[in-house]
Amino acid sequence: MTMQQWPDRLWVVRHGESAGNVARDAAYASGLAVIDIAERDVDVPLSALGERQARALGDWFAALSESEQPTVVLTSTYLRARQTAQSIRDAGGVPHDAPTVIDERLREKEFGVLDRLTKLGIEQRFPDQAALRARIGKFYFRPPGGESWCDVILRLRSVLDTVSLHHSHPGSRVLVVGHQVIVLCLRYLIEELTEDEILAIDRSGEVANCGVTSYTLDPNAAPGGTLRLDAYNFVAPLEQAGAPVTSRPDAPAGAK
Repeated sequence: MTMQQWPDRLWVVRHGESAGNVARDAAYASGLAVIDIAERDVDVPLSALGERQARALGDWFAALSESEQPTVVLTSTYLRARQTAQSIRDAGGVPHDAPTVIDERLREKEFGVLDRLTKLGIEQRFPDQAALRARIGKFYFRPPGGESWCDVILRLRSVLDTVSLHHSHPGSRVLVVGHQVIVLCLRYLIEELTEDEILAIDRSGEVANCGVTSYTLDPNAAPGGTLRLDAYNFVAPLEQAGAPVTSRPDAPAGAK
């Protein structure tokens, strides 16, 4: 008998709106070259609205029966993701005995020398990098000291190996809390998409803050089962709670 290779359910959630999202909007509205954020990116917290979004998502998970709730939570090391995961737990959206695992492999894409620069800032300070990105495309472009989408995908492959090895028993349900690029790159891996396919999804719209992407195990699709996409960018939990839906990118527009 073939062993089950995936959990019964997998949710991938982007964190709530962050103070960085708000600062980015302010920089673009003012035509600035640099986004004004005092903290390291890893330390940027949720905004007040982001806290409200995270509570709304937590209430949605809490409304599920315990037999439907996550059995484990995997979260990025970044503060905004950890705060989102904690809000879901505080709302009763995760059983008390379900562990939370903080995993640095789920961190935000690193932008290197382009960190905190707007598109204008990148064009002014690093015109060669702006031209290089335009030539080779965002999937493969790696700024000095930073990561490409492919680099993120490489570390996420090992995350999925961990899920398959440790969280794939019958009845297991995994919640991943991360960032926009994590949601998209996990879709690329799980659904075996091409570069063109995942970039088309990216162009169709930003991943919503606290938007839910969910998969259900299809045990008969392949030996060990296959994860099937149920929903992408599902924001009904926010809408039902009256929490505004936001989808501002974390990254500089020229580097995302």
